[in-house]
Amino acid sequence: MRPRRSPANRRAGWRTRARRSLRWRSWPKRWACRPLRSGSEDGKPRSGEYRRFRIRSVTGSNDFASHQEVLRRRFRRATAGEEGNEEERRWKLPDLVIVDGGKGQVSAAQEMLDELGLHDLPLAGLAKEREGLFLPGRTDPILLPPTSSALYLVQRIRDEAHRFAIAYHRDLRSRASVRSAFDDLAGIGPKRRQALLRVFGSVKRVREAPVEQIAAVPGISRALAERIKATLEA
Repeated sequence: MRPRRSPANRRAGWRTRARRSLRWRSWPKRWACRPLRSGSEDGKPRSGEYRRFRIRSVTGSNDFASHQEVLRRRFRRATAGEEGNEEERRWKLPDLVIVDGGKGQVSAAQEMLDELGLHDLPLAGLAKEREGLFLPGRTDPILLPPTSSALYLVQRIRDEAHRFAIAYHRDLRSRASVRSAFDDLAGIGPKRRQALLRVFGSVKRVREAPVEQIAAVPGISRALAERIKATLEA
């Protein structure tokens, strides 16, 4: 009977196979995935290193430009070094960058890394079509077997970045909905808006609540509660 391999030996084995498949000189310990909101170490999510980015300089739908803006903002902080402030010094460079996309997204990302002087930072793109891995300078993707450990790991990190990005955008839409619901109400500023949400949790529950419950919220008078109720039910 063959002796069972320890978990550490199994991890070392599939890392070696993955590294050879992707032609990496060494195994990357720290990964960053774009949407560059998530980070991982040894393939495990590091939520403390997740970052949120709202696109500022791009209007309309331009995926390449959006990739470049996020990369610029993310890695300009990481390269600030001793010249940066305390917050910037906490932004560490990863050992590998994964972008969600194919040849075009990888080219846009590489252009931005070159601009920042990060020519040697490993980069890969995971395309949705056939889940191929694109590397800089290669026209065709590396097509890994569906059972490949390398493909599974990159997919897992990509999917976690998607999950975090989707949750962030839902939160933004929720905040926008709250603001728009109260925008026409005189006397409802950020503090009272937050007080209502702390008690009720959502605009929908405020709408469904009786006037008495709304008026019980600190800072909300009976008259203001009646106006809130009338506005939300209009």
